[in-house]
Amino acid sequence: MLSDVAAANAIRLLLLTGARRGELLAAQWSDVDLEAGIWTKPGATTKQRTEHRVPLSAAARTLLAKMRSQADDGAEYVFPARGGGHRPHVNAVWIAARKAAKLNGVRLHDLRHTYASVLASAGLSLPVIGALLGHATPITTHRYSHLFDDPLRAATERASAILTGKAPADIVPLERRRRR
Repeated sequence: MLSDVAAANAIRLLLLTGARRGELLAAQWSDVDLEAGIWTKPGATTKQRTEHRVPLSAAARTLLAKMRSQADDGAEYVFPARGGGHRPHVNAVWIAARKAAKLNGVRLHDLRHTYASVLASAGLSLPVIGALLGHATPITTHRYSHLFDDPLRAATERASAILTGKAPADIVPLERRRRR
């Protein structure tokens, strides 16, 4: 099952974009602007039923560009189904990949949570994370707020080190300015 390159690419893109499975699998090439690096999800495919424009990372754009170059001319869907339309799922490949990686119990939707958790741990704001995920309300994104503890702790430790004179070598201590 791991030889299904399209399904493996879908799994990669789920992790790189934080998209919902249905949004990604229903994506059409006309929704993706590789040059601008924007994926416009039509309202018909989003949970909120509103259009959602998201920037694509360099890694996502590179993968999509490679997929586009290998796609059939005139292909409508990024992940076409054999009988027409778009691919409905990638379950078999996900189960095989999860088993090979010894990630028992990890759901495909957990890739979305991983994406959001990485953003939160990197110190990005909840509104930015919510905008990338297409959340309609801030309360939905709030579940990731506890992940801000690590960058906040690192920041307060850094401030403490400067203020107590125990700063690492990469921090230049504050000097008192003389009044004239």
